Amino acid sequence: MIGIRHEDKSVWEARVPLVPDDVRVLIRDHGLAFHVQTSPTRAIPDADYTSAGATVADNVDDCPIIVGVKEIPAEKLLPDRTYLYFSHVIKGQASNMPALRRLMELNCQLIDYEKIVDAQGRRLVFFGRYAGLAGMIDTLWALGQRWQHEGIDTPFSTLRKAYQYDTLDHAKADIAKVGDLIRKDGLPEACRPLVFGFAGYGQVSQGAQEIADLLPMQEVAPADLSTVPNSANVCFKSVFYEKHMVERVDPALPFDLQEYYDHPERYRGVFAPFVPHLTVLVNGIYWEEKYPRLVSLDLLRELYGGSQQPRLRVIGDITADVDGSIECNLKATEPDNPAFVYEPQSGQARDGVAGHGPVILAVDHLPCELPVDSSTYFSHSLSPLMPGLAHADYSAPLADSGLPPELIAATIVYQGKLTEPYRYLETFLNP
Repeated sequence: MIGIRHEDKSVWEARVPLVPDDVRVLIRDHGLAFHVQTSPTRAIPDADYTSAGATVADNVDDCPIIVGVKEIPAEKLLPDRTYLYFSHVIKGQASNMPALRRLMELNCQLIDYEKIVDAQGRRLVFFGRYAGLAGMIDTLWALGQRWQHEGIDTPFSTLRKAYQYDTLDHAKADIAKVGDLIRKDGLPEACRPLVFGFAGYGQVSQGAQEIADLLPMQEVAPADLSTVPNSANVCFKSVFYEKHMVERVDPALPFDLQEYYDHPERYRGVFAPFVPHLTVLVNGIYWEEKYPRLVSLDLLRELYGGSQQPRLRVIGDITADVDGSIECNLKATEPDNPAFVYEPQSGQARDGVAGHGPVILAVDHLPCELPVDSSTYFSHSLSPLMPGLAHADYSAPLADSGLPPELIAATIVYQGKLTEPYRYLETFLNP
């Protein structure tokens, strides 16, 4: 019996790990049974799960396996259960250590989606592409609103926030219309050239670029940004890899990606010279404190220190890392109030798009803005692993449990103990 719990971390969390169509197939073809906790906020109605053959109930407390999307509060965890969700513990996140400790006390299993990877280490189950899709929709909305505040009329002002669209296809159709108007009528002089910079090239960046490419887009190399023409009918984009963002402290030595990951202290940031050439910066990189920042407060103070408005209007920080690679990201935002302006001279954040500084988009739950589309994509990736999860013998040693290798590698806690790859978390559990 597999339980699908109601998400309770945020009022915006309407996603599900498994959609009814996949539940129906798992019941029919693999003999699995599902209890689905009733939910007033889930984007997919309870009745659709009933039609698929699942049982809808007030709770899933009688299920030995419980799956969800986001973190489960420590007080809601039950003994001797197998849990599958995004636990956000692998960096030793202090806010989630109580739940990890409780899972161990209750003799549970914890399997984390984030660590489900293939033989090449590529993630198999993720929402990242949809964070990019929703984040770029919101970023284009913010750009239109900022220009409108400045008194500049552009077709971007007609766009809505991602959560205000019924489906991803509807959002794409609206953005494609903006692209058609740019091709036909061009952009005002004050908006030209319109240059997008994408930091990163993974699933998040790919999703964001999928939206941006609905505009008449021409790609340019980062080294050529200073020579982008003042085109009215074409937009430009540049994709930044690590080799564009950092360099060896000793410039006589070549860039080495693996060395950068292993020894970031040997590298320094070199992204700052690109920023003045960008209208919009979209950030999709994984970042930890050991790595150089992309955008520092000092850089913004210099950029906005003069009397002229810099080209940079919007930073779409899809990673939503507060005080992270984008140092001026001072707070996470919500889908209905997604943006604030960081004013470099005062160091203050002002909700909305008005102020002397870049608009910062920092929504913490971006895939929630496209809950049905993102859940369907996620579910199709997850469902092939569910029979192995359901039929495993959790009384046996992990290696003999029958779990698929992908799930074994993603098992953080087994029979109440940290598994070998995650023993390092003891340091965070017992600081």
